[in-house]
Amino acid sequence: MPQHPIPVVSGVAWFDDSGSPVNAHAGCIVREGDRFFLFGEYKTDDRNAFAGFSCYSSPDLATWTFEGLALPPQPDGLLGPDRIGERPAVMRCPSTGRYVMFLHADDLGYTDPHIAFAVADDLRGPYVLGGPVTFAGEPLRRWDVGSFQDDDGTGYLLVHEGDVYRLAEDYTSAAEKVAAGVAPGGESPGMIRAGGRYHLLFSNKTSWERNDNYVLSAPSPAGPWEPSGLLAPAGTRTHDSQCGFVFVDAGPEAPPMYLGDRWSFPRQASAATSVWQPLHLDDAGVPRLGPFLPAWLPTSGEAVDLLADAAVLPAAADLTAGRSHVTAPFAIDAGDRVALMGTVGPDSGYARVTLESSAADGDGDRLTAIVDFYSGVAADGIRFLTGPLAAGRYRLRVEATGERPTWSTKDGTPYGATDCRVRTSAVRVLPAT
Repeated sequence: MPQHPIPVVSGVAWFDDSGSPVNAHAGCIVREGDRFFLFGEYKTDDRNAFAGFSCYSSPDLATWTFEGLALPPQPDGLLGPDRIGERPAVMRCPSTGRYVMFLHADDLGYTDPHIAFAVADDLRGPYVLGGPVTFAGEPLRRWDVGSFQDDDGTGYLLVHEGDVYRLAEDYTSAAEKVAAGVAPGGESPGMIRAGGRYHLLFSNKTSWERNDNYVLSAPSPAGPWEPSGLLAPAGTRTHDSQCGFVFVDAGPEAPPMYLGDRWSFPRQASAATSVWQPLHLDDAGVPRLGPFLPAWLPTSGEAVDLLADAAVLPAAADLTAGRSHVTAPFAIDAGDRVALMGTVGPDSGYARVTLESSAADGDGDRLTAIVDFYSGVAADGIRFLTGPLAAGRYRLRVEATGERPTWSTKDGTPYGATDCRVRTSAVRVLPAT
């Protein structure tokens, strides 16, 4: 770990070592030695077809290097053209030493579901698709999938609606269904062993919308599973996220880490972000999320006030079709970062945020990002954050695109923003640390 830990900042775009957005959604983290490897869905904005599963590495869970596509689109088969690939979950199989990736494969209409697996000798990949996971000789034709590895190396598959399968010794098939239907209506499962018990995390089914996720607890993966209440404070919609994975190997003093997704349909590649938060055990030993921490140290779970010494620059605006942009000029020293502050809400849409050099510098655009200002729960905070910048004069331009996230579920229930407003409050310059 670095001498001065770097905080995780939730709900904003992250940029890798090349300046590109980190594109790894609904995935997992695996630790190998002193590095962490993040696997996730490599999304595009134009369609929901499988574009690959990405792999990123990091020394600190906050700065990321793109390692490439661990599993690219296939020429045919379960992950071939016009197919969907979701929720990669990677575990090292103790009996073979190989890495096994589990995933949901489907057609674009979600009518041909399979839980599939791929294997690799190197954690980074490339992974070779092995076919469907079978149980009792038949393919597992299910949707949302998660994984859990117990202390003794036993592997489990977690499936929507609350089915739990114990994996065979080589991790390529399911040997036993140890629990069935314990979470009717639940999806995006995750599991943690804590407080002497096992805990399953589930989201409710609201399509791309966020909701109040919940917890089930049991003395073993086989149950009996009992409701243990909400994962996060009621009404927060799990801090505007959907559960997906719990990481427990960040360090000796590190808390378990909740990995959640803040989906943004249809801007899944350019505007969806991650919500990572520390988990704590309540008095009953059940994992919970506390109040939302915008920034925190993964080594300790300690909150970090990024804005404590930040200069405030005026950039208040309510951007609509009639007033489509606001610009804030500023000068910074080497290593400074810039944050855009704003308000999310039910009537808000997408913004295009562009960091430009000033005319005097003459270097043109530095960075452009799409930011989603929609939320079912109104809140103020950081909406965009750069990495460390070179010294110079800059402009931050915020433009309302006129687009808004909107969709409906399979039964026609509408969700999403009612308008495309973008509310900004200020630009903050964070001094180099």
